[in-house]
Amino acid sequence: MAKKSKTPIPPVLNLKKVPLKVRVIGAKEVVLTGDFTQWAKDQVRLTPTTGGEWITVLELAPGEYQYRLIVDGEWRDHPEAPKIGNPFGTQNCVLIVA
Repeated sequence: MAKKSKTPIPPVLNLKKVPLKVRVIGAKEVVLTGDFTQWAKDQVRLTPTTGGEWITVLELAPGEYQYRLIVDGEWRDHPEAPKIGNPFGTQNCVLIVA
């Protein structure tokens, strides 16, 4: 009987749950897009809570990510996030997952 070769199992990514909260009073829809979604505009919709706050929980590997918010169809910054310039003459928000 031939021996079966053992295929190495790839390491499991150390994904972290990262809560993200933004206050956008009066918004009807808040979407999060970034390099972790290949800038898709429909993958991460935030959930409204009380007082105009919107939340989501991302699962990301440790690293640095860039993102933007789309509020009712308009690009917006996350006010509490650090910013970095982008090639479009505006800024992206920066999220660091440790």
